[in-house]
Amino acid sequence: MHGLSNPIFSMTHFLGINLVWEFLSKGGVFMIPLGLTSVAGMMAILFKFFSLTNRRVIPKSLTRDVAHFPELLAAHREQPVIKEFENGASALARLSAVVIKHRGKPRGEITHAVESAAREETMHLHAGIAVLDTVITIAPLLGLLGTASGLVRIFQGLGDNSDHLAIARGIAEALTTTIVGLAIAVPCVIAHGYFVRRIEMLTARLESLLTSLASACEPPNHQP
Repeated sequence: MHGLSNPIFSMTHFLGINLVWEFLSKGGVFMIPLGLTSVAGMMAILFKFFSLTNRRVIPKSLTRDVAHFPELLAAHREQPVIKEFENGASALARLSAVVIKHRGKPRGEITHAVESAAREETMHLHAGIAVLDTVITIAPLLGLLGTASGLVRIFQGLGDNSDHLAIARGIAEALTTTIVGLAIAVPCVIAHGYFVRRIEMLTARLESLLTSLASACEPPNHQP
């Protein structure tokens, strides 16, 4: 029985791939840019999933150290944490290193230095979002372009001696490219909304942690 299941599964798998290929091949030449757009969107989504992990932005262990930095300073146990800041393995570490570099200076000077560094980190957090924006815009347009091309073929096939095969191919091309274009855009729209929201949450958390750290690094006469 087990010996029969493998050939059946292989045949089903082959037929499934064959049907998908047959469906996509009906889209005509516009399936090539749609395919490239799909790959670009998938790569951007994977890149953002890996680049927005807590380990790369706000590691939990480092978050605890930053939150308890005043206590570490009071106990003179801050050096291991400062070394972790200087390693720069995450956005929080790099921005915290900027705060430590300006330790002992007035709050305004520390804040200005952190804001300058935060702009660069924010650009890194948004890296890849522009690709998703482009895919979301281009994929449906390419689908519509394929639709228009298919309709042109349909109208060319109409007449006294209508080429029904050409008409059928035109309809298939029109419908296929529209479906594929939308199928590419929809998951990219969902991913875009998720990533933008996550960046906002991470940015707000970074701001809260860095404000606390900057307060701990002020000179004593500047602290409330």
